[in-house]
Amino acid sequence: MAMLPNPLPKLADDPTGRGLGLELPPGGLVSDTADGPWPEPLLWCASAPARAGDWSALLPARRTAGLHPVLLGADRPEVDPATWELMPELASYPGDHDAEDVLADFWEEYAEDELSEAHGQSSSNGRTPGVLSRVKSLFTPAFSDAPSAAAGASDSESSETSTTASGTDSEDRGPTSGFDWPGLAPAGREEEDPEVRAAAIADLVAGGNQLLPHSRLGLVPARRSADIPAAIGWSGPVNHENDVARLCAVLRSWEDRFGIRVVALGFDIMVVSVAAPPATLAEAEQLAAEHFAFCPDNLQQGDHTDLRAYAKKELLGQHFWTFWWD
Repeated sequence: MAMLPNPLPKLADDPTGRGLGLELPPGGLVSDTADGPWPEPLLWCASAPARAGDWSALLPARRTAGLHPVLLGADRPEVDPATWELMPELASYPGDHDAEDVLADFWEEYAEDELSEAHGQSSSNGRTPGVLSRVKSLFTPAFSDAPSAAAGASDSESSETSTTASGTDSEDRGPTSGFDWPGLAPAGREEEDPEVRAAAIADLVAGGNQLLPHSRLGLVPARRSADIPAAIGWSGPVNHENDVARLCAVLRSWEDRFGIRVVALGFDIMVVSVAAPPATLAEAEQLAAEHFAFCPDNLQQGDHTDLRAYAKKELLGQHFWTFWWD
């Protein structure tokens, strides 16, 4: 990926970071990857568990040194990102990818299988049938007002009446199979400064988030928060996508539309704060399609029966989103 000047090597001789205008707690540099040591450190990680306020204390690192704070978490006290099988060589540059193209590609790959299973057709990947049995009806124009009527529509009726979320007829994208990508969700309305919201969620995670009960503070050289996974070559979604920069392109779009910040990473878990969450169920439903394309395991291996249930519980007015890849 396109690289910025990396200030981390300076911390080898100046572990407090005073030369960079910082006052760091004890910690160390991480350069270990799945294929051996990387030529330069990928991140800095604190030695002690994170506490409330740690995130806010290191926010100046972004302005003075181009280092973004992130919590590095695990389900046990031994938080060691050196064992995460980082793969920076696989990461391209997030700015080289279009978020909607990425999501549409994933949607085409995953939604058709799910809908085929839901309609009793054969599936190519053996996933549990029925998880997204109402996806097609969810995105017909009448669904939010009359779900029962829309849910009963035939495949041909749904194909003829469905439109993309941007209001463009699905046929503009070419021949329709009934599984068409619904388009990007509209931007949310900012409720709070994204950095203030991120600090609050970071304090919540540091206090013992259920998925990441143990965390340590990290610093990553990146252009923006959304680029953190690509900057370190994070391999959490490797079974879904080898080039994590493609997912970072989506995170960039969510930064712009929903004020998200990458707050925490585990071995295969990501937590982002949300300053402008969807305020209506219709907006949340549309965003749920993006979440499914971005991280299908959230639904395929979760407790939600369909996208509407996921949208209502996980997205509507929620101030953080969690993703997990199997």
